[in-house]
Amino acid sequence: MANLKEIRGRITSISSTMQITSAMKMVSAAKLKKAQDAIVMLRPYSEKLQEIIQNVSAASDAENISEFALEREVKKVLFITVTSNRGLAGAFNSSVIKELNIQFSANENVEIEVLTVGKKAFDAVRKNKTVYENHSSLFDNLSFDHVSNMTEKVMSDFKAGKFDKVYVVYNKFINAATQEVVTEQVLPISSASEEKTVSEINVDYIFEPGRKEILDVLIPKSIKTQVFKAILDSVASEHGARMTAMHKATDNADALRSDLKIFYNKARQAAITNEILEIVSGAEALKNS
Repeated sequence: MANLKEIRGRITSISSTMQITSAMKMVSAAKLKKAQDAIVMLRPYSEKLQEIIQNVSAASDAENISEFALEREVKKVLFITVTSNRGLAGAFNSSVIKELNIQFSANENVEIEVLTVGKKAFDAVRKNKTVYENHSSLFDNLSFDHVSNMTEKVMSDFKAGKFDKVYVVYNKFINAATQEVVTEQVLPISSASEEKTVSEINVDYIFEPGRKEILDVLIPKSIKTQVFKAILDSVASEHGARMTAMHKATDNADALRSDLKIFYNKARQAAITNEILEIVSGAEALKNS
């Protein structure tokens, strides 16, 4: 049986851990509110912009199709993988890496490169796959301009034929306790869903000054916004996952501390009882001597 001093040390250590996990939970909760507001405001704009681009692309003839919508034989694929720079967020990072490995298996017959956003993704793929670029520092000063610069290079390489498809793998924010790992195709841009009928696809748009001039601006902006939305989704998911993980860690530490206190009290009571028995036995021995 562990001695009382050792048990007291473990109780103190667990109490200190509880203070850390509780503080991390509160920090993540505060950051989550800001991140959640950002993705909730951006998501409708991004989805509507994508819908417009898809509908217009579906209605365009072969001569007017955008260079970002051109389908070609897939020989090389780029995966933009979004994780975090830190751990202690439950399965947040591991679930993205797991999905990425599934995508690797599904595309084993083509050449693959990975653009990593987050140190966890970079550490996971750098030994086995070609890292196109690492943008782990993006979270230090996250903004649309910085994401736009990163995406601009990807778009340029796609136009040049360096990549035939580009996907983004990230955690989609559902709520503070739930995140869904998704893989979205970024390039080439997809046209409206084949499940929709012609009457369901709204293509009656009036272009001013003209279709080409407007699409030359809207399509790149739509692609950049899609990537930015994925990163904002991931940021909100990270804070939600870390808040949940730290909440569970705090509860588990509290339960363990309670068990140790009970064990300590029982051990202390047993030690006191033994001391009393020794004193009584000694007194009886002196009386009978």
